[in-house]
Amino acid sequence: MILNHNRLILKKSIAKLYNKMTLLIIAISLMTLITINYSMKDSLASENFTNKTQTLSELFKHVEKSVVQISSEDETTTELLGSRLGSGFVYDTNGHVITNNHVTAGGKDLHITFSDGTIYTGKVVGSDPHSDLAILLLDDVPKEKLFPLKLGNSSNLIVGQTVAAVGNPFGLSGSLTEGIVSGLGRLLPSTPENIFGTDNRIASFSIPDIIQTDAAINPGNSGGPLLNLNGEVIGINSAIFSNTGVYAGVGFAIPSNTLNKVIPELMKNGSYLHPWLGITGVDVTPDIAKKMNLTEARGFLVIDVNFNGPADKAGIRGGYIVEIINNTQYRLGGDVIVGIDNQTINSVSDITNYLMNKKEGDVVKLKILRDNEILNVPVNLEIVQRPLDQEEGVPPFNPKDFGDDQGKFTEQLKKECMMNFNESICNFLFR
Repeated sequence: MILNHNRLILKKSIAKLYNKMTLLIIAISLMTLITINYSMKDSLASENFTNKTQTLSELFKHVEKSVVQISSEDETTTELLGSRLGSGFVYDTNGHVITNNHVTAGGKDLHITFSDGTIYTGKVVGSDPHSDLAILLLDDVPKEKLFPLKLGNSSNLIVGQTVAAVGNPFGLSGSLTEGIVSGLGRLLPSTPENIFGTDNRIASFSIPDIIQTDAAINPGNSGGPLLNLNGEVIGINSAIFSNTGVYAGVGFAIPSNTLNKVIPELMKNGSYLHPWLGITGVDVTPDIAKKMNLTEARGFLVIDVNFNGPADKAGIRGGYIVEIINNTQYRLGGDVIVGIDNQTINSVSDITNYLMNKKEGDVVKLKILRDNEILNVPVNLEIVQRPLDQEEGVPPFNPKDFGDDQGKFTEQLKKECMMNFNESICNFLFR
């Protein structure tokens, strides 16, 4: 009996020891797994950092042969080395190259240089100053030299996404810079000033949905591709915001979705016809809202209406009261557009973005504020080649917009005359 009891106690002791050993082994195993897991994470993080660098290198190798330098002699240019310099990229295997309109406008004898140094001549087969896009056709270029880039979907972009700009800044061919998408939905004047010597036209329209990036863009980058890390073109580098003319951290690119709309039409017809309302004006600022006794500073103030244009036919009214606000002359009293169809309008960019998807004959309903009343005015859109202004300045008055209140109109007209001419001339004109 005693012997059996001792054996039982021994078995229980061995069992307890076995359980403790098992727990110890499990604990050691878990600690080992945790250590391996952290080690793997550190290794993967290091590998991802390396892959990022490799991805940019591979990206450049993928697109290098597709990006070209565009130059042209111009008797009036003051550009670097006496030539206009820009970039472009191969669009198809037929020899078409996409670039900015401002790279080619007014230039003569276009020369397109590939990454291997070979140079071909080309001609513009289509251009649109209002979207700042142009398409070139190269002469006698072998197909084996043409490596088209794929256009991506710019509507999928998000702020913070990594992008790369490839081009020829200051004529330095084959340059790549990296950055992020730092803003979306910007509005960019298509050609805010006359920069092309013999081309005296000045565009007064803006390009919607512009991509903002901090990837370094300098003179010579214009027309080059802005790429995502899949090697797709999601924009075409076009402008920088700078007081010195060189990179200052903010660059702008025309989105690829605009290219997808405009380029096929340029290839087919040589031009692109835009939906057109036929109005000019300014965004409503707090100062303008105060002068006009508006309850909030939003919407687009119509200053002038193009004669016999869509808005004019629909009865939209321009301004007639001349006011100086912050040392700038405005013509107030016109309609304020606060909506279009079911879309709220806070600024002109909202109008431009909305009209990009419209076609000829479409009817849009403008929600306007006139004399403190909300009106809904249907406008039949026209698709036209937008006119280019010959000079900047205050648009002409249109007396028929002001009904029978001609005395008030004449008084304001004389006031404007006094701002631009001497008193004796104005007294003679309005005697």
